Formats: sequence, structure tokens, C-alpha cells
Amino acid sequence: MDIQNERTRLLDGEQGGDGDPTGLMSEQDAYLSKVKNRNLYLATFVSVLGPMSFGFVLGYSSPAIPELSRIADPRLRLDADQASWFGSIVTVGAAAGGLLGGWLVGKIGRKLTLMFCSLPFVFGFTVIIAAQNVWMLYVGRVLTGVASGVTSLVVPLYISEMAHERVRGLLGSCVQLMVVLGIMGVYLAGLYMDWRWLAICSSIPPTLLMVCMCFMPETPRFLLSQGKRREAEEALRFLRGPDAPVAWECARIENACSQQASGFQMSDLKDPGVYKPLAIGVMLMIFQQMTGINAIMFYAENIFEQAHFKESDLASVIVGLIQVVFTGVAALIMDRAGRKILLIISGVLMAISTTAFGVYFYLMAKIHSTSSLGLADIQSQAGVEPHADLAWLALASMAVFITGFALGWGPIPWLVMSEIFPSKVRGVASAACVLTNWSMAFIVTKNFQDMMGLLTSAGTFWLFASMCVLNVIFTIAFIPETKGKTLEQIEATFRGASGP
Repeated sequence: MDIQNERTRLLDGEQGGDGDPTGLMSEQDAYLSKVKNRNLYLATFVSVLGPMSFGFVLGYSSPAIPELSRIADPRLRLDADQASWFGSIVTVGAAAGGLLGGWLVGKIGRKLTLMFCSLPFVFGFTVIIAAQNVWMLYVGRVLTGVASGVTSLVVPLYISEMAHERVRGLLGSCVQLMVVLGIMGVYLAGLYMDWRWLAICSSIPPTLLMVCMCFMPETPRFLLSQGKRREAEEALRFLRGPDAPVAWECARIENACSQQASGFQMSDLKDPGVYKPLAIGVMLMIFQQMTGINAIMFYAENIFEQAHFKESDLASVIVGLIQVVFTGVAALIMDRAGRKILLIISGVLMAISTTAFGVYFYLMAKIHSTSSLGLADIQSQAGVEPHADLAWLALASMAVFITGFALGWGPIPWLVMSEIFPSKVRGVASAACVLTNWSMAFIVTKNFQDMMGLLTSAGTFWLFASMCVLNVIFTIAFIPETKGKTLEQIEATFRGASGP
């Protein structure tokens, strides 16, 4: 269908009504003024049950490992090395899941991929529930890891292809919000449940996801890429409400799709409209993991203990609550503030806090070295603990870091990943980003102790601080603002053209 005809009909219809007496309303505003978001919010809520399941997987090891380390059954008891693998093997499964998800979204679509990823979630938790030995626990964690990898790719894609530009930032940020809600939920449940009941509860969100997704539409962009215009219009009518002239949006998307080849080819990597967003997406994922988020979370319990906060389980819940609150704040302001400014603010906050963490560890090391020279006796006689006065610095640094991460570098890399790729390479490019993210998570997590030994604790955190400074520079120099733009306009930005 000719997009020019749809533009004329849309503007004539709007200017003929009472909505715009000046006749100056743009076609985009004219269209969005007729849109109702209720079903779009419903479809988003159903799809983010996937990230909530993914949060349950990430958080599950925190309450389960202490219990499995002291369990009476020797076949299930974890030693320190096994506990480390129980926590980190999820990232290996997730990296594989990212590759699988990239292939599936192009072959069977976004909706079916989302339904499919429920299966390894449920099967994985079922294997954990029925576990008779450590290897069954590992298999269960790998399966839930695969599901997490598929989910972290398909849900941002599904939301970005459904949502219009006015709410895409808000809805896209709900992915990370539901991940941290899932983590906090499993921390809370872990206070009252044993590891098996926790696994049973963790299998509820993916089961609901599979059932509810049956009633949700496929994304209009995927349907149009398959030549299914009638189904795409029906999907848009469901998502935009009965009053929206969906033929205009359909024609606009179709026009953008017609300018592209049908699928990804290696020669596409020479196209600046492909390699520029791919480089940005991959670098965003590298920088996200190199901020030190895993190190901070690793140290959270120790920091609370040093601050004389004895309830370390409750401390984990408090950390989770900070993440939830500020990820929620980021979601609410995303479409007003923009992605770029939030990434910069987030990077600056994390650079300051990781630098302060380095100072904390440096001063702690100096205190311990002077204590070994005989000053410990003097301090103990005075009733002063060597590190008591510095606990506030660690607590403040952690709070600032988690706030900063939740405001920007937590949700935004996943959101931007779902916005910047052309439709023909969206699956492949997103898979490359997810693979990068989970591979970096595995590398940083497994090598963190070696880094601490090689660089010292202070040096490691100063390395993270330097990476945060680099990510601010990278954001300012290379990341385009995607706020208020359609996916087709963002795509045109990289091609150096003007979008429809």
C-alpha cells in the first residue's frame, strides 16, 4: 500500500476533526492521538514474566547455596568449588541461549520464541527439584541459563517492535525492572522457604508466561517481514485500539521493510547501517559487565557485616530494593530524559563510587599493615576497631553504585539493543550482543578472585572506575539519542538518511 495515500488520509481525517484546529499537527502526532495503550501494556506485562523468571534464576543461587553447602545428604552437598560453579554455570547456558534465541526469532517469530523459552525454565527447575546429585543441580542450572539467554534477547525485541515511540523507553525499561523484582522476590522467598520449595515457586512465572502468551499477538514488524499484512493490521488493531488508523503505521513499516533485503548476509557487515549499531550494541554489553556490578554484588554481604549489619539475608533484600526503586525511577523518566543523558549520569555515579570503593580497600590495607606493626594493641585498648570508622564509606559507595547502575547501565543497554538494529539483522545482531554480555559476565565472575590477587582489591575497583570513565566517554562520542524516534527513524540515522 502506498504510504503517501495513507499519510493524506490520516492528516485529512485529523484536521477535519476538532483535535487540531490549526492544521499543524504532524502525521505522527495525529496518529498517536488516536492510540489507546491498554492492550499494549497488557502484552508488555505478559512478556516481562520472562525477565521475572530470569531474575528468579539469577537470584536463586544466593539463598540456595548456603543451604546446599550444609545439607545432610552428601550426594547434594556443595563444596566451595561446586558452589562457585552452581552460581556461574548459568552464564554459560545463557550465552548458548543467546545464540539459540537469535536463530529462533528469525525462524519462528518473537511470540513463539517467547513461548518456547518457558520450557527450559520449567524443565530446569523441575530437574533441580528432583535432583539426586550435584550433576542434576548443574543440568537444571544450565537449562534455566539457556532460557535466561533466550529471554534476555527476545523480550526486549518483542516490546520494542510492539511499542510506539512515546512509551517504548518506559516499556523497554520494564525488562530490567522485572529482572531485579525477580531477584528481590527470590531473596525474600528464600527467608521462608527451603531450596526445593524455592525452585517450585520459581517455575510459576514461566508457566504463566507460556499460558498467557497464547492470547497475545505476534509483533507487526515480524508479520510484515513475512508478507502477512492482514495479520499485521490485526495485531496493530489489538495493540493500538479500535480508533487508531493502523493502515498508516502498517504502510510506514512496510515501506521501511521493502527497502531491505529479506535476510542477513555476511556482506551486510559492510553496510554502515549494520556495522555501526552492531559495534555500539556489543560495546554497550562489554561496558555493562566491566562496570563491576558483579564484584559489588559479590562483596555486598561482607560490606554489611563490616558495618555491623548482622542480618546479611536482610541486607541482600535491601540491596534488591534499592535496585527495584531506582530501576522503576529510570523507567518512568526514560522517555522524558532520554537514554544518553541517563547513561552519562549513571556512568559518572558508578565511576565516583568505584573510585571510593578503591579508596576504602586501600585504607583498609594500610590499617591492617600498621596493625601488624604493633598498633593493633593500642587501638584495641582504646576500644576502637581498625575498620569500624570506614564502614560508612563502603556502605555509601555501594548505595551510590547500585543507584547509578539501576538508573542507566542496568536497563538501557538492553533497551538500546532492541532499538538500533535494522529488522533484517535484528535477530543475528541481538544474538551477538547477548552472547557478548553473558560471556563477559562469565569471564568477570570467574576471574574476579584472580584479579583481586593480581591487582589487589583497591586496584581492581580502580580498574572498574576507569572502565566507568571510558563508558561515559563512549556514550558521549558514539551513542545516538533514540528517545521519541520510531525504529525506522533510528535505522535511517545510521544509514545517513531521513526516516519515514
